[in-house]
Amino acid sequence: MTRLVKVVMTIVAVVAIGAASLLAQTKMATPIRGDAEIGYLKPVTAVDHKAGIVRTTIKVKNLSTTGSIAGLKVEEFWYDKDGNPVTGSKDRLQKPLQPGEVAELKLETPKDPKMNRNSYTFSHANGKIRTKAMKAF
Repeated sequence: MTRLVKVVMTIVAVVAIGAASLLAQTKMATPIRGDAEIGYLKPVTAVDHKAGIVRTTIKVKNLSTTGSIAGLKVEEFWYDKDGNPVTGSKDRLQKPLQPGEVAELKLETPKDPKMNRNSYTFSHANGKIRTKAMKAF
C-alpha cells in the first residue's frame, strides 16, 4: 500500500508541475509588431575612474497593456564638443518585456576625455520604439 501511495503522489506532483508550467506559458503576451511604447526614468550615469568606464543605467517600462516587447535594445552614443561621435555602447534585454513590466538596461562605455554629451536610441526585434520620459513608474 505504501508503494502505491508513493506512485500516486509522484504522478500528482508531475501533473502539478506540468500544469504550472503550462499556466506560466499562457501568461506570456504576444510580441508587438511595429511601433511599441516604453516609459523610462532619467538615466543614471556614473564614471568609474579606476576602471576607465562610464556606467549608465536606464529603467524602462512597457506601456502596452496587451503586447510584450521582444528584443528591446538601447544604444548610447557619446559626442565631443563639436558634435562628432566619440564612442558608445548597447544593451539588449534577453527576455520579452511583458505588458506593464519594468526592467533595467545597463550600459558600459570606455571613458574618453573627449566625451561631452550623449544620446540614446531604443529599438526592438519587430519595429521601432516610441519613448516617454517619466518621473516615476
